Amino acid sequence: MKNTINIKNRKAKFEYEFLDTYVAGIKLAGTEIKAIRLGKASIAESFCEFQNHELFVINMHVEEYSHATHFNHNPKSERKLLLNKGELKKLEKEVKNTGLTIIPINLFINDRGIAKLKITLAKGKKLYDKRETMKDRDNKRNLDRIKKDFN
Repeated sequence: MKNTINIKNRKAKFEYEFLDTYVAGIKLAGTEIKAIRLGKASIAESFCEFQNHELFVINMHVEEYSHATHFNHNPKSERKLLLNKGELKKLEKEVKNTGLTIIPINLFINDRGIAKLKITLAKGKKLYDKRETMKDRDNKRNLDRIKKDFN
């Protein structure tokens, strides 16, 4: 099965400093996976939260499947993430003790046709860090432009 679905959270890299990444499975309904395979999903405003020692992704938007009947899914429902017990304990400890957050950065379909979510343990950037990121990006763009002119 060809995996062409690669939905990214582009804003996360600007807003957060990434510390540790994990790949998690997602518990989905039948119409949800069909909509994701069509590319009708967004993780732009989503985040992860623990409820009863289980990890859920909140605010992940999966559009309703167009060919479904009245048994369609709720687009903004919470979806359970599937990780190893050790990883869950480690993440929960980090979130509770240090005040870090868990952000989804990439939603993709693996080679077996299963939807996976790449999540990261992240620390929020301060305003001056964001300004520095913008400055570095502008400097890199200008440098590339100058290199292109010389070639």
